[in-house]
Amino acid sequence: MNILLWVLQILAALAYGSSGVMKAFLFDKVTGDVPSFGALPKKVWMALGLVELLCVVGLIVPAVLHWHPRLVGLSAALLALESLVFVWVHVKYRETPQIVMVVVLGLLMAFLAWGRLVRSPLE
Repeated sequence: MNILLWVLQILAALAYGSSGVMKAFLFDKVTGDVPSFGALPKKVWMALGLVELLCVVGLIVPAVLHWHPRLVGLSAALLALESLVFVWVHVKYRETPQIVMVVVLGLLMAFLAWGRLVRSPLE
């Protein structure tokens, strides 16, 4: 179980890291390509991107440094909650593939949060 959770942590860090960079720093470049970016103001998207980047750090650093390891589960839980915002955005724009992707990522983050907070906490 620990290996599975580590794999999820690393994959989530990569996925959310690229997503966070896109939202926080490349928003103007990708706005035209992503219609649903019109659902929220630019500053909200940038804030969500920064939250994602903070959670990426929270998924890896506390586990590696053995420093407040509960932050791993809390970071995953925050990403799972954030996915609810994105589900709403993609439903509003009827973007079915993105809805599926966000639901899957949200469920994986909820599983990771449960795994690191309840099933197999880091010490």
